[in-house]
Amino acid sequence: MSDPVLVDVKDGIATVTLNNPPLNIVTLPMTAMLEETLDRLAADPDVHVMILTGAGDRGFCAGSDIKEFPDMQDPGVILERKLIRENRVYSKVDDFPKPTICAIKGLAMGGGLELAVCCDLLVVDEDVRLSLPEIKLGWFPGSGGPVRVTRRIGEGRAKEMMFIGEPINATTALAWGLVNRVVPKDRVIAEAELLAREIASRSNPALQCCKAAIDMSFDMTEDEAIEGALKLSDKVFRTADSREGVRAFLAKDTPRFTHS
Repeated sequence: MSDPVLVDVKDGIATVTLNNPPLNIVTLPMTAMLEETLDRLAADPDVHVMILTGAGDRGFCAGSDIKEFPDMQDPGVILERKLIRENRVYSKVDDFPKPTICAIKGLAMGGGLELAVCCDLLVVDEDVRLSLPEIKLGWFPGSGGPVRVTRRIGEGRAKEMMFIGEPINATTALAWGLVNRVVPKDRVIAEAELLAREIASRSNPALQCCKAAIDMSFDMTEDEAIEGALKLSDKVFRTADSREGVRAFLAKDTPRFTHS
């Protein structure tokens, strides 16, 4: 059998592909392998940006494998066997120290959308369908969706998605701020790669500190976040890339960042 997660690293960009077509259903082995992959890539100095996508054209990810659920319905079992680890792994995507882009073709449903919104930027195809349909099965999203989707689109819109469970289209998702870019299906990966290359050309230390500073705004008080951002500013201004950026600006030159 093929590995449930595939990885390709080239020119500072790691492309991570969920490999369970046609809909890349999340299984327990996939979650385990995704965790191993994230730990390795987070520590790899040659990785500056990560793209997360799904194999095939029908869908990025349609969520959990419901066939695994009948054995998990006794009290606490779903947490012990699935959700605790899944939330830990999805948080590793959210907390990945380098910029992340999710490239979505076809659909992202349930846990698939919960995983997608862990990424910093979302690129989707113009015919995409995005949904959190768990309520139709008597559940609600259990892998971070109530937090991360709400942070992106606001309380009222998040409740509409989760209370009703119907999919939204690309136009609505863009207007709500759920996704960043909408392109034709045959351009999704290319657009994500173009965006990744542009980001990877920036200073890696500055990108990591910028991401950390933005994330602080959700996890701290305003004063604490500003204080944390000041410490990150001091850290980044002491890097070789910062000195190179100043040199290039004054010389009207293109900076040649070391990314270290």
